[in-house]
Amino acid sequence: MSAKLKWSDTEEIGIRLHEKFPDVDPLSVRFTDLLRWISELEDFGDDPKAANEKKLEAVQMAWYEEFQGK
Repeated sequence: MSAKLKWSDTEEIGIRLHEKFPDVDPLSVRFTDLLRWISELEDFGDDPKAANEKKLEAVQMAWYEEFQGK
């Protein structure tokens, strides 16, 4: 994928986090760590300062779906 991930790409970010941290239960991750991990994804190109609780929660739920094997 050549385009950089943005906050609106919640499902793709969730997939990437699951690939990077396959044994981590997303519901156990604090939002401060989640924000850092998203920001450190190789393809993430959005402004970390644009994060808010709603965006982080959406990513967490997308990651949780991947974690559950859906």
